Amino acid sequence: MKRTVLFALLLGAATAAGAADGRAILQSQCAGCHNLTGPAPTTLEQLWARKGPDLFYAGNKYRQEWLKTWLQNPTRIRPAGEFYVDHIRRGPKGDEIDTATLSAHVPLSAADASLVAAELMRLKPLDRLTAAEKLEAGTVSRSMGEMAFDKFLGCMACHEIEPGYGGLSGPELYTAGRRLQPEFMASFIRSPQAWDPKIWMPNKHVSDPNIVKLVRYLVVLSEPESHGK
Repeated sequence: MKRTVLFALLLGAATAAGAADGRAILQSQCAGCHNLTGPAPTTLEQLWARKGPDLFYAGNKYRQEWLKTWLQNPTRIRPAGEFYVDHIRRGPKGDEIDTATLSAHVPLSAADASLVAAELMRLKPLDRLTAAEKLEAGTVSRSMGEMAFDKFLGCMACHEIEPGYGGLSGPELYTAGRRLQPEFMASFIRSPQAWDPKIWMPNKHVSDPNIVKLVRYLVVLSEPESHGK
């Protein structure tokens, strides 16, 4: 009995120490570019000044395993940066990304990435939004999903659905199914401004069946064998 109690105490202490380490890394290495405490920008000026995505609701948004992997080997999710107007220039074929204005994300060690990912998953102030989404298991063909995504809703104007194919002003979406929680995707599609009041993504007033279809499409799109089809 004494051993069990001692083990529980040691485990609790280790967990608390890990959480403290994760918070310390976030504060020292991430707080300069990411909003860790909220609220989201309430003015356009604040939105335009944002250097990286808000993380104060990361636990409502991301998948923990993806965070751990990505933090060790960061790749650009927004091809033209957080505020794309700051990172484009006129080229022979119109606007193009000025890569010289973009900064690379600092990679973390495997141990630090694990600590930070665990700490980020604790940040869940918007549980009420994800809890309101009721998604049943299912799938959709890529062709039917793309019809809703591109032809009916015009989402490809801002988002890539495979490398080099689609718009550049928003985040690429060919990894969204691995990166984002399904309930977050559904809620954000339903009302982007519920999460980010001044964000330029329009509320398309998507119907419930089409929200489900789009979420399933993004999951299919993130499967490696679907790329390039």
